[in-house]
Amino acid sequence: MGKEMVALVLAGGKGTRLEGLTKKTSKPAVNFGGKYRIIDFVLSNCANSGVRQVGILTQYESVELTNYCSSGHHWGFDGSNCQFSILSPRQKEDGNHWYEGTADAVFQNLDYLESIDPEYVMILSSDHIYKMNYDKVLHFAIKEDADLVITCLEVDEKDVSRFGILTLDENYRLKTFIEKPKESTSKMASMGIYCFKYKTMKDVLNKLSKEIGTLDFGKHVIPYLLNKNKRVFGYPFYGYWRDVGTIESLWRANMDLIDDDEALDLYNHFSGFKIYTEDTKSLPQYIGSNASIKNSMVNQGSIIYGKVTHSVIFDGVEIGEGTIVENSVIMPGVKIGKNAVIKNCIISPRLKIKDDRIVNDGNKIVLINN
Repeated sequence: MGKEMVALVLAGGKGTRLEGLTKKTSKPAVNFGGKYRIIDFVLSNCANSGVRQVGILTQYESVELTNYCSSGHHWGFDGSNCQFSILSPRQKEDGNHWYEGTADAVFQNLDYLESIDPEYVMILSSDHIYKMNYDKVLHFAIKEDADLVITCLEVDEKDVSRFGILTLDENYRLKTFIEKPKESTSKMASMGIYCFKYKTMKDVLNKLSKEIGTLDFGKHVIPYLLNKNKRVFGYPFYGYWRDVGTIESLWRANMDLIDDDEALDLYNHFSGFKIYTEDTKSLPQYIGSNASIKNSMVNQGSIIYGKVTHSVIFDGVEIGEGTIVENSVIMPGVKIGKNAVIKNCIISPRLKIKDDRIVNDGNKIVLINN
């Protein structure tokens, strides 16, 4: 794909609804699925789609995420034909500038894009779990000579107020767009994934930045393009996609890996579309003679003496004898003592659970971080 398209990954989110999981790290760095980070999915999509120019825009508690991404080698972005950059807010000649909105973050990095001068720019959220071939979106944009393509999918009626909602004509051209309406007859929602013609995006951001302080794609850029009758299209997506912005949705997405035949194929059985991540350096897992594991994912380095059912166990977890773990997500390095009961939980990384402790035997999904 070369310089035809550059991907900018918006990875500065605080993720306040994930509570203690994002107290000291950004949302894209949160653990998922036994051995992954949330950001692995968007970066793997780039790698599998042939995108070789990638910039990651960081802001909130970015140290862990920056260290994890480092040179991009987990996803194959360290070759001579690749450019992989971490783009944090910078002090410039006119002072310090935090990113104020999604579009403002991109606006502040137009100099980075100008140094590459691509034809198209893909703007990607980093807090969703899905597989997508971005090359197909690019080809659609080229075919339609689009100024902007918005990837979209149908959501439940109860969720329309959480998204930008759009309507399309028979040729997929955008007719209407409303950011987070209270109600809507349309259920077609923006996924926060945009393929812009670079010249159009640059011109619009330069103009709107002079008029608006906090600059956002959904609130400002898309309505502006629509009002100016620019060539804006929707690209419907029909695969698995989950926003993991809350404790319950993060738990549900982990459980989908166990329950849902339509969920992601992390084992790469059929698609050839691998999710890349850092290889853990843990020892092999150990399962005790009296242990029981059913319908669960268990990663390297785990030591299990108790009973685990319908759960996702990350690397380096220890579960003591007589302990029961059900319907839970146990994150890296957690140590659980003997005869404890853990149900319907997400346990934060490196937490220690004492012997005989009963942790949430109710039905509500909770985060345990102390």
